[in-house]
Amino acid sequence: MPFFKLAAAIVAATFSASCALAQDMPGMPQHHHHDDAAALKPEQLGSVHFPVSCVPATQTGLERGIALLHSFGYVEAERQFRAVVKADPRCAMAHWGIAMSQFHELWGRPDEAAIKTGQDEITQAEKLAKQSITSREKGYIGALQGFYAQVSTNFQTAADRYAVAMKNLHEANPQDVEAAAFYALSVLASEAPDDTSLNKERTALAVLLPLFKANPEHPGLAHYIIHTCDTPKLAARGLEAAKVYAKIAPSSAHALHMPGHIFARLGFWQEDIDSNLASVAASNRAEAARQAGVAHQMHADEFLIYAYLQTGQDEKARLLTARMREIGNHVDSMPGMDDMKGAGPYFDNEVNAIYLLEMHNWAAAEKRQAAPNSPDMAATLVLWANVIGAGHLQHKAAAEAGMVKLDAFLESVRKGAMSYRLPGLMIYHDEMAGWTAYAEDRPEQAVASLRKAADQQDKLGQGEVDIPAREMLADLLLALHKPKEALAEYQVALQLSPNRLNGLLGAGEAAEQSGDRAAAMRFYAKAAENTQDGVDSHRAELAHAIEYTKTIRAETGS
Repeated sequence: MPFFKLAAAIVAATFSASCALAQDMPGMPQHHHHDDAAALKPEQLGSVHFPVSCVPATQTGLERGIALLHSFGYVEAERQFRAVVKADPRCAMAHWGIAMSQFHELWGRPDEAAIKTGQDEITQAEKLAKQSITSREKGYIGALQGFYAQVSTNFQTAADRYAVAMKNLHEANPQDVEAAAFYALSVLASEAPDDTSLNKERTALAVLLPLFKANPEHPGLAHYIIHTCDTPKLAARGLEAAKVYAKIAPSSAHALHMPGHIFARLGFWQEDIDSNLASVAASNRAEAARQAGVAHQMHADEFLIYAYLQTGQDEKARLLTARMREIGNHVDSMPGMDDMKGAGPYFDNEVNAIYLLEMHNWAAAEKRQAAPNSPDMAATLVLWANVIGAGHLQHKAAAEAGMVKLDAFLESVRKGAMSYRLPGLMIYHDEMAGWTAYAEDRPEQAVASLRKAADQQDKLGQGEVDIPAREMLADLLLALHKPKEALAEYQVALQLSPNRLNGLLGAGEAAEQSGDRAAAMRFYAKAAENTQDGVDSHRAELAHAIEYTKTIRAETGS
């Protein structure tokens, strides 16, 4: 299972039921502009065609609901489908739509409340389907009914059953683009947690790519291509969809953000930044219009922080990181539900952990505390930073204490409903075990643990906002005075995660220590280029890279 799905599932697990911020800070909301004229622009969610046997006057609203589903605007989609039910109580497909809005296929498994709502709505849809509706509509309802009939017992069986039913629907209705799009999504959602083959992704792409070429304004096709390709081995195949998805559905904060997934995979940091700044602006417009979607800003800011760090815009990254808790609290204070409401502790913990580790502030990473009211899954991200920080400082007792806490948490996961997340979580375990072994002065075990983490992550794919395990392995080898071995690992890490600043700086240092001036110059020069010669950074490693580059150029006259 690509690691992005694990990360999305962790976010989903932290959701609860349940500020004006600096105007001149990139990525920060401007919540007080409720009269923003931009909020009055005609809504653009892409082009969908979904004929149903309901009152003709509801067709536009129902297709809006479908378009919202395709861009994962689940809360707003549910509201739209409920409005259709109110206008036409006998519209079976509106009840199907409400049930669909409870199944967030790539974000996580539905909780009890979502399952109850989904079951109730699909049951109502089935009752209404006994009237004169098309066999195609009955196919949609039957497929989802099969999922909800099984999901409480076995999610994987339910997801597999749904994917088979959607395949049958797609094959029976080859001209129905919506059936094809939802079928491809169901294939991705049915991927088992331990499946690293990418076979599901290739099956989905075989459906999506030709259809997208024929239907370039369809939001679901573009969106699902990006998700399908959100792994290092496939990222380049998602670039064309990434370039246009934001233009297809500019009213969706999520649609504006999603291209950043591919841009980040490919190391296109400025494009990543542009996408997520646009997403933040769309979140602000959604709030001004009193629509769901506001909380998507946290996801966009998460990507912004990461991209700022890769381009040496360290102060922007620091400010956004410091404000994440405030944003989460603001979202939670808003009335009503939102797609990512309640995820504030996850994002707070994640970006603070990433920021401190990226800045090599090992002491602060070791001491970082989890955000208030953090579920155990979200708090583990801070524990990860604690142990890695302690490991780098060779604080043996602190690293070992963190491992004890992690092992207890993983044991609870192993025995609980979230056991399917263990394959991805074991990457964190092995990274932490590696740095703990380093603190214990057991270098061979440290290398073995980090290599195990790197090999597993190479199969699953690096998380969306993460530090590559193979880069950590290279860092360790460099600390163990093995620069040639470190350089080899940095080079692999940079192939999978291009243009990461610390990867470039580490590779440059490893090459320099190995006596390979040409390679050192190549990596250091790229780091200098990506950061505009470190104009917004005070990192010592970057300053050295820039000075080294200048010195070599002066010597060679290049």
